[in-house]
Amino acid sequence: MRTTNWAKALLLTLLMPLAAHADEGMWLPLFVKRLNQADMQKKGLKLTAEEIYDVNNASLKDAVVQLGGFCTGEFVSSQGLMLTNHHCGYDALQTHSTPQNNILQNGFFATTRAEEKTNPGLFVDLLVRMEDVTGKVLEGITPTTPEAERMAMVQKRQKEMADAAKENGQYVAYVRDMFGGNEFYLFVYQRFGDVRLVGAPPEAVGKFGGDTDNWMWPRHTGDFSMFRVYADKNNKPTAGPQADNVPYVPKKHLPVSLQGVSEGDFAMVFGFPGRTQRFLPAAGLQLTLDQSNPARIKLRDTRLKLWKEDMDQDPALRLKYASKYANIANYWKYFIGQNEGMKRLKTVDAKKAEEASLDQWIRADQARVQKYGEALPIINQAYAGMREYNLSSQYVNEGAFGTEIVTLASRMMPLYATLKATPTDKAAIQKAVEGLKEPVAEYFKDYSAPTDKKVFTALMTLYGKDVPAAQLPDVFQTVQKQYGNSWAKYADYVFANSFLTSEAKVNAFLANPTLAKLEADPGFKTFNSVYTNYVQTILPKMQGLQAGLIRANRLYVAALREKNTQKVYSPDANSTIRLSYGTVRPYKGRDAVRYDYKTSAQGILEKEDPTNDEFVVPKKELELLKMKDYGRFADKDGNLPVAFITDNDITGGNSGSPVINGRGELIGIAFDGNWEAMTGDLAYDPELKRCINVDIRYVLWCIEKLGGARSIVDEMTIVNNGPNPGVGPAATASATELGDVEKMKVKTDDGQKTKIKKKKGKDSVSAGM
Repeated sequence: MRTTNWAKALLLTLLMPLAAHADEGMWLPLFVKRLNQADMQKKGLKLTAEEIYDVNNASLKDAVVQLGGFCTGEFVSSQGLMLTNHHCGYDALQTHSTPQNNILQNGFFATTRAEEKTNPGLFVDLLVRMEDVTGKVLEGITPTTPEAERMAMVQKRQKEMADAAKENGQYVAYVRDMFGGNEFYLFVYQRFGDVRLVGAPPEAVGKFGGDTDNWMWPRHTGDFSMFRVYADKNNKPTAGPQADNVPYVPKKHLPVSLQGVSEGDFAMVFGFPGRTQRFLPAAGLQLTLDQSNPARIKLRDTRLKLWKEDMDQDPALRLKYASKYANIANYWKYFIGQNEGMKRLKTVDAKKAEEASLDQWIRADQARVQKYGEALPIINQAYAGMREYNLSSQYVNEGAFGTEIVTLASRMMPLYATLKATPTDKAAIQKAVEGLKEPVAEYFKDYSAPTDKKVFTALMTLYGKDVPAAQLPDVFQTVQKQYGNSWAKYADYVFANSFLTSEAKVNAFLANPTLAKLEADPGFKTFNSVYTNYVQTILPKMQGLQAGLIRANRLYVAALREKNTQKVYSPDANSTIRLSYGTVRPYKGRDAVRYDYKTSAQGILEKEDPTNDEFVVPKKELELLKMKDYGRFADKDGNLPVAFITDNDITGGNSGSPVINGRGELIGIAFDGNWEAMTGDLAYDPELKRCINVDIRYVLWCIEKLGGARSIVDEMTIVNNGPNPGVGPAATASATELGDVEKMKVKTDDGQKTKIKKKKGKDSVSAGM
């Protein structure tokens, strides 16, 4: 078979990294043997590559799932028991909470299968296999293939391969591009739609430190929750909860180690990192720094403050908005840290220097000029053009759609399109109506119109001030002419007259929907004005500029990989399964500040502040910690470990990922990154970037000691019983060893006395949580 020079160059590019050294990255497990195994073994891995990823035999990949498309979970028993983060289970906890039985606040552990709580719509995806399909996708495509034709061919082939791999709905499958469209991989998953809540600690434990400690080290947060995956009697997935479903039996579940960690220990993180942009050029970084992040920060900060004002005044509203607030706050702080980090680490300057070196390398060879010469000029020109319209895009996403009434109005679009296109087709209209009923019920369950009205007023006011006048939707002219440019007055009109502010009114409309009534609704009119303006004015400009970037970015990434043959590049994260590896490692945060690699329960007591809801410690936990009743979960020094850090490469989506030692045992759960390395999604810094993990011993302590759910711990495979299998050294007795005694006084080393009540099979401290 004849091979073109271009094909030879591509082949050379793909093969060059094989002998190189991997410093960082989120790696495709398919290539662990070829790219990573030797380096991993030097760091302390005891497993073979096949024990990590194997299609035909049980391996670590069979113990890791993607939860709900946004987090990671891991099996820790042969009965489908799964661990993830508290913030990943937050929505389920809130959904099952009421003011009378607030399990989000109080914590919850199911001691029987019957107590486990179903979560319709929640699912996990379990990888069956992955395959490099680059050659099949790019067959017949050359550098001279017109870009539009190339794109159409690639998309068609991606869909055909994914559809074939689904095997008539038996699997979930998709083909994802890597390295800017230079490579393509097929992923095939089983999807389990019956995922039941098993337990979580109180919110004060699972979210200890709140927004103050978020993205920070040191941490003392018990960020975990537990679910169980169910299947049919043949161990096959079901689309949703079924009465006769039974716990899923995974091919592999992770043994849980009580041995703990020491500095320098090997650590591997397996999970589904969401998105990184490490190939983003300098112009893109500059746009993020100057426009995108400041707009996101400003608009989210405004929304969060208004929400919190009302949440602080109404416990029921606080429960309604708890999950929404946590989701928005998480990346609000992240964007702040990312911008500070980019300035501090001079990320843009570093990327400019890299591009200057790349440009020099390209210009040194005419063949490279022919192949890559247009990439950087096109990139810089495109981003210069995007600066004109980027702010409008941010204000549509974070401003207009930051208001809940506009978001609900957008959900009406399928019905609107149907009423407009086929106003007499009753079957089509009814189908569109049915598609809205469940989302509407879910929406109003956690909605406050007065709160949303405040947010609507504030965000739309900022929209009008910050976006160029020529790019504003028509509704802004209406507000200016008819309401004296007062969004407060316009909000009074909208929220008094829109049926989108009430579930009863929405349902009344859905019972007899008409195009005229929908178009006349002021809430929908506001959305439609914003949406129409965006689709007709902003989006075409942005898409035109981005279209030119697709080819240029692909060439740019290919050039970097061809130039830097000494470096193994991992593809950017894109919610596909990855592993990263490193070691337990402290770091120097700034001048004269060096952080240890671990924290203990002593830090919880030091941070405890009953006047600050972010640092409240539940009464039962406070008493147990003061007694130093750590049981078998104490470390060799008699302390209760809480968290530790590693230099693993992670990002959003890795939340809940297992942290695994060199023997393949679970030692922790990843839940955060550190403030000093908020630029990690854009550029990896091995000296600063750290993965923050809750120590598995603290997780087990919270389940067994704090939650009184020893049966859940007993279900797991516990190995390496640890340095101290008995009680904490400072207590003369442990609550789990008191026997069937109604009351007993336990003396601790500080002279305090605590009353312990004991019931058969379950211990509790008086007054409880």
